[in-house]
Amino acid sequence: MNFSRRTKIGAVIAGAAAIALLATGCSSSGGSGSSDASGTTIKYWASNQGTSLANDKAVLTPLLKKFEKQTGIKVDLEVVGWNNLQNRINTAVTSGAGPDVTNIGNTWAPYLQATGAFLPYDSSNMTAIGGKDKFVETALATGGQEGKDLTSVPLYGLAYGLYYNKKMFADAGLTPPTTWEEMVADAKKLTTPTVWGMGLEAGSYTENVHFAFITASQNKASFFKGQKADFTQPGAVDGVKRYLDLMQTDKVVDPSNAQYTTGTEASADFAKGKVAMIVNQDNANALLESNGMSASDYGVVAIPAPQGGKKISSGIQGINISIYKNTKHKDAALKFVKFMTSAATQDVLGKPYVSIPVLKDVKPTFTDDAALAKTFQDIYNDASAPYPLVPLEGAFETNVGNAVNNLFATIATGGKVSDADVKAALQTAEDKTNAAG
Repeated sequence: MNFSRRTKIGAVIAGAAAIALLATGCSSSGGSGSSDASGTTIKYWASNQGTSLANDKAVLTPLLKKFEKQTGIKVDLEVVGWNNLQNRINTAVTSGAGPDVTNIGNTWAPYLQATGAFLPYDSSNMTAIGGKDKFVETALATGGQEGKDLTSVPLYGLAYGLYYNKKMFADAGLTPPTTWEEMVADAKKLTTPTVWGMGLEAGSYTENVHFAFITASQNKASFFKGQKADFTQPGAVDGVKRYLDLMQTDKVVDPSNAQYTTGTEASADFAKGKVAMIVNQDNANALLESNGMSASDYGVVAIPAPQGGKKISSGIQGINISIYKNTKHKDAALKFVKFMTSAATQDVLGKPYVSIPVLKDVKPTFTDDAALAKTFQDIYNDASAPYPLVPLEGAFETNVGNAVNNLFATIATGGKVSDADVKAALQTAEDKTNAAG
């Protein structure tokens, strides 16, 4: 799934497709809203983006008061942790009893759209929130299934980068890699009896499916044909194998990384000088600094593609915002989404939430390092792609991620993984995913 490390720890998309099918066609009465939104109260479920639920409430409350002063619309805020948010949304979809507006992990958008429970941002509704042209195009593409009116719009952006230890690179006479081949060569040179060239969260299904997606995309491959899973395309098999070979053949990743499951352990190793490179999102700075690393100790570049490959360095990571179709306060909800996706609000929330702006021509505020900000903004705007925009996306993440987990576990325990083994594992994942639909 494509959002923050907090999300990856807490949120699980197992069974998403089945939930979508169960919910499809459920009642969504109302939705016409009042033409005069002033004086109404809307319920908003915000995702946990800060250091705690209380921190989020402290960050958001002044903004919501500002919105109330501007519009006369009160916002009843509830911050929901990632371990509960998806289940709460699914329950609201099936029961019809939920908030007016909710944040969602953006990879949930296609299956939630398929439930029919969310307000489409058709031309009228899109105009009401400020128009589609204000959004970064690739970010807006995460809002639902291709060819249909979106049912979510981007709110907070995140992107992956390749973090490298500046001193280790300088001492070895290396410059940051620009191709996958250079990255591997650098990692081999930096691997010593006490330092590994790279660190991976090789036991995390979310990290593993993200990198299956990135490496396959670099090979110009997809995981779907239409609405059907198609995981055994040569480019997908090769991409997964190339990723696995960082541990198996290149031997630049400690086999114990196959037990790293939280999304934080490789970063802790990097901060402590145990590994020379990691892959992480733009919100990694707090974790690195909490483990004793200064911002001046590391640099970040785009995750490189192999020579001749497509320059895809990240999925479109992030959080979207949706309106329930059965809201009795449609106009108020649309005004609120417009406010939350305004340049002024993006500017305020960028720093505490360490997020990349989802709007064109808005500068990042998550860091004071202009070069670092530009690197991540460029990756997000120009070198990222949305995850599969199909209702089976959740099943794709679960099944492919777990398949790669198992392949890493085989390597870590001394086994060998061939191209045929990768293809067989992806075939099993494909069968499970298509069966979920």
